[in-house]
Amino acid sequence: MRVRPVLSAAAIGYLFGTFPTADLVARRVSAGTIDLRAQGSGNPGAANALKVLGKKAGATVMAGDISKGALASSIGGLVAGPAGAHIAGTASVFGHCFPVWNGFRGGKGVAAGIGQCLATFPAYLPIDLAIAGAVAATPALKQRSFTAAMISSSAWVVGALVWWRKGHGNLWGPKPGPGLVAAATLSSAAIAYKFVVAREPR
Repeated sequence: MRVRPVLSAAAIGYLFGTFPTADLVARRVSAGTIDLRAQGSGNPGAANALKVLGKKAGATVMAGDISKGALASSIGGLVAGPAGAHIAGTASVFGHCFPVWNGFRGGKGVAAGIGQCLATFPAYLPIDLAIAGAVAATPALKQRSFTAAMISSSAWVVGALVWWRKGHGNLWGPKPGPGLVAAATLSSAAIAYKFVVAREPR
């Protein structure tokens, strides 16, 4: 593995992740009067944009953040092959969660992780989304967004391990291997940190 292309993929992924989708949408919709970090849950992500700015804004932020993860992974793959795709995808999640331009105060990384999964583990993505949707739609569960994120992230890691060990196909994504498992684990850890350790609003 050549070091320079991999480092370039990581840098590209991180920069994509720091793109302030929620801030730009909020500025456009509210003419600069609303800061998502100061209203609603205080989280610059799709869920808070939906709550504060409405459905269209929430959907726009979600689409933009998913695109960050997917594009980062795709470009990382062009720069450094499968390893670059995984590294750039994970770097985009870290960039979204910890953007240097905003004092490392970013979103929770769920949408960027979906984009990463879309590009690097497309065969598993429908299962992951189904798990998250089922959990989020269960009224009996408290803090459903937190529970859905934790369960779907854990399943992402387990799914990556199963796909690798069983040799399953991966549609347009890279052949499953240890890189996929490592990337899913690191991205899931960043998401879990934002929900649990950082104790941001859920």
